[in-house]
Amino acid sequence: MKIYTRTGDGGETSLFDGTRTRKDDPRVDAYGEVDELNAWLGFVRAAKVDAAIDAELDAIQRDLFALGAQLADPADKIAARVLKAIIGDEQIARLEQAIDRLEAALPPLRRFILAGGTGAGAALHVARTVCRRAERRIVALDPPVDPVLVRYVNRLSDLLFVLARAVNHGAGAAESEW
Repeated sequence: MKIYTRTGDGGETSLFDGTRTRKDDPRVDAYGEVDELNAWLGFVRAAKVDAAIDAELDAIQRDLFALGAQLADPADKIAARVLKAIIGDEQIARLEQAIDRLEAALPPLRRFILAGGTGAGAALHVARTVCRRAERRIVALDPPVDPVLVRYVNRLSDLLFVLARAVNHGAGAAESEW
């Protein structure tokens, strides 16, 4: 398979159902934001974070591919055939469990904190903001997407904030309060 197809040279791309759409279509923009988020998580993983956090980030990256696939599949043609392309309540529960587990090991949050800390912690804060941007793009889609996708990205942004705190805490980097 060649990496280039030349089919997008005119500013269009194909969705999973074969529909051709402009590359600035809101749906394409939404899954593009998810792709950027996935790249930021790869950047964090390249920093060689703790093995447990790396495993969580790996699972999230896989979820994000599924999320992107669902966004690129408005006719729901792929989801019924490819189980790994499904985001559901199980993935949201996994995120919530990770938040609870990580928060239990962190000092209580009493004030807003400034993004920063270690390189990996700062990159997780960037990932959190990209996640929020993706959420805004997903919420704006018409027709609306499956509400579980919105819940997933909402919970994911919370987890990314907690992961940033956990990475910084584990490295002994102090939080700067606002």
